[in-house]
Amino acid sequence: MIFYFTGTGNTRWAAQLLAEATGDELYYIPDELDNAKLHYESKDDERLGFCFPTHGWQPPHIVREFIRRATFEHVSYCYALTTCGDNMGYAMRIFEKELRQKGLHTDARFAIIMPESNVCFSFLHLDTDEKARQKVDAARQRMIHICKIITERQRDIEELVKGAIPFTYTYVIGDYYNKHLITDKKFWVDEEICIQCGLCQKLCPVDDIKGTPPVWQHNGRCTNCLACYHHCPSHAIHWGNMKRGQYLLNKLLAQK
Repeated sequence: MIFYFTGTGNTRWAAQLLAEATGDELYYIPDELDNAKLHYESKDDERLGFCFPTHGWQPPHIVREFIRRATFEHVSYCYALTTCGDNMGYAMRIFEKELRQKGLHTDARFAIIMPESNVCFSFLHLDTDEKARQKVDAARQRMIHICKIITERQRDIEELVKGAIPFTYTYVIGDYYNKHLITDKKFWVDEEICIQCGLCQKLCPVDDIKGTPPVWQHNGRCTNCLACYHHCPSHAIHWGNMKRGQYLLNKLLAQK
């Protein structure tokens, strides 16, 4: 079993590669949260994997909610993988703490550096096309290595990219971001260029967008995954006062 959450598509891509390599089934966390009973039993020595993006140097709150509500039995091998921009701080430490509350621990932990996609911080900028391609190419090679480790069920593996000041990233900047900037109230749409395709509503993992042009519901469920922002085909969706570019993984994956 591989449980994953994704916004821009980075983590879905990594989870799909793991599923292809291991033969394990994929489960999309937002869909699973719609189920009344979140109980999972590993069968025939099945692996248990978690794949999630790092949001503000912490695990997304939707992933933490899933771990808190779910129960797992007969787990013989567990691993976790997070995707991030340049580093992930102590995001995995927080995730491990959530797992321990369920009586679980990871046998292997990984971070994959992917192109920067966060447009909610003024001091963060999207990577240039060249740098983004370099990151994706490097991530392809990293995933070959990671798939081998997981397929072989290797243990006591930790390959993370915590950065120079992980405590500050996660517990100072990250705390502020996750407490005050995870909101749908700063999203807005340029109705003059919106083509009313409804893709943003379809992609929203928490059903926070209604109608065309899109209207955010301000119901406290937004994860700031930025799926609506980056996948808008006319780039009509913006966040805050800044107008910035978009990150499109599929375009980069096609450039082999």
